[in-house]
Amino acid sequence: MDDPSDTSLPENPPHRSRRRWIAHLDMDAFYASVELLRYPELKKLPVVIGGGRRHQPELLPDGSRRFSTLRHYSGRGVITTATYAARDLGVHSGMGLMKAAVRAPDAVLLPVDFDEYRKYSRMFKAAVAEIAPVIEDRGIDEIYIDLTEVPGAQDSVGHDPCGGVRAVAQEIRNNVFQRTGLTCSVGVTPNKLLSKMASELDKPDGLTVLTLGDVPSRVWPLKVRVINGIGPKAAAKLDRMGIHTIADLAACPRADLIEAFGKSYGTWLHESARDPRPHPGGGNGRSTRHPPCGRGMLEARGPQAPIALAGGAGRFLAARLNHA
Repeated sequence: MDDPSDTSLPENPPHRSRRRWIAHLDMDAFYASVELLRYPELKKLPVVIGGGRRHQPELLPDGSRRFSTLRHYSGRGVITTATYAARDLGVHSGMGLMKAAVRAPDAVLLPVDFDEYRKYSRMFKAAVAEIAPVIEDRGIDEIYIDLTEVPGAQDSVGHDPCGGVRAVAQEIRNNVFQRTGLTCSVGVTPNKLLSKMASELDKPDGLTVLTLGDVPSRVWPLKVRVINGIGPKAAAKLDRMGIHTIADLAACPRADLIEAFGKSYGTWLHESARDPRPHPGGGNGRSTRHPPCGRGMLEARGPQAPIALAGGAGRFLAARLNHA
């Protein structure tokens, strides 16, 4: 007999043959990549964004540029972002520039230019909207996209049942690159939380499509820190409990997590690792339908409900975007 208290939805409800596909698109090292378009001679070099006006490159008489480096930096500034070459040297967003100078003294230091970053943000979002107009804007360099109703997304291609949505996502990536010259990474799954994880699996310039059946092999081996909602302090506490991966978290008794973290957060931790099904629920983002002409910033139109984590449980869930 069915449990009347169970309001969860199966991945593909019987009354709806169409599979839900939600994409998370994350621009690769966005600020740094925009700067590399302006200064192509810095490609493949360690570059850090976070300097002030005094770190503006100097144009020399022969047409070349002289760039500041971290070696000569002094001050209290922090890194806004860094190229992947710089990250390989151990520097990252949020790190103090003085500390970064110890690890990567010869890394190039550039000032931030938010006007330019906002311009490219508008450009990449317009490029996405040309193909998939229902978008949840999550910041200057990332968005969620409902691909469920995009033509072709439900198709199989050869022996690949996800071939249609894979092709749509690749078309989006191609269009973003064509319009901006920038690469992005995309994760496509049945819900937001999984999609955000998936977009990180093949960075940079990657595309990952996961079904719920892929969760044990692709998601459970990941570190617990990748779950959106587990911060450094919680991750450290879980580590002391011997819980390192999502699989470890899924195997941990609910009572142990509640004892360590309290009823609300302990329950959330238990369910976030164990229940990857979509559920109904409210949201906290802004869903938008981008104007077909792709002009300007996204505008909210009508009462679209965002793709969002449901209720307080925060499972691997997402509510279906409600088209206006």
